[in-house]
Amino acid sequence: MDGSDDNEVEIRSPHTIEEMTAVSEVLRQIWGSTKVIVSVELMRAVEHAGGYVAAAFVADNMVGASFGFLARHEGRPALHSHITGILPGAQHAGVGRAMKGHQRDWAAANGIEWVTWTFDPIVRRNAWFNIEVLGARPTDYLPDFYGSMADAVNADDESDRVLCAWPVDPSVEPETPAGPTERIEVATPEDIVVLRRTDPAAAGEWRRRVRRELGDALAAGAVVTGFTREGSYILERPI
Repeated sequence: MDGSDDNEVEIRSPHTIEEMTAVSEVLRQIWGSTKVIVSVELMRAVEHAGGYVAAAFVADNMVGASFGFLARHEGRPALHSHITGILPGAQHAGVGRAMKGHQRDWAAANGIEWVTWTFDPIVRRNAWFNIEVLGARPTDYLPDFYGSMADAVNADDESDRVLCAWPVDPSVEPETPAGPTERIEVATPEDIVVLRRTDPAAAGEWRRRVRRELGDALAAGAVVTGFTREGSYILERPI
């Protein structure tokens, strides 16, 4: 026996058309879309130009994929992770953390200082993972960033996003406001994906509420410092 773990996550960088076709198909399955999410041609061009394409495997089965491109954050080199997803059956197997770790290592090896990405601010599990597990911080609120999206995950909801920034150097401490601050909390729905299907009106109310409360706070200079297990953003706002 070689002592290997069949459940070990392996991250590989695809290079052939066949490998990138498999990545494109996995992304389409994850988002439940009848359309291509990221085309093979685009992945090929971005990878050839120095961008990022990766796939996650468990027991040699592709269970997740990620696609990103070179960018800037606060004037410094960044890897912008445009899309990263995991098949439903592998979402609690450490795949997400392994994929983000691979992005960070890839960025460090290429002299890049930040990894950035966007996420839907009312998807509670993603906010918890990004803020509390990884230690990344939302920096900007982006209303209806992608316009109308018809995939099964977004279900024609307005595509509000927050931009999240994660330093490649783990010793970099998140910034906090100077001077006196007040603590505020912004709640999120328990499961917005289910709510979109069962009560679209309530889902829309949550969207507008979080856009107003979180968006206005970030625009006023507040800093996200955490996310509670009950599903609320914690912010420190300058007084």
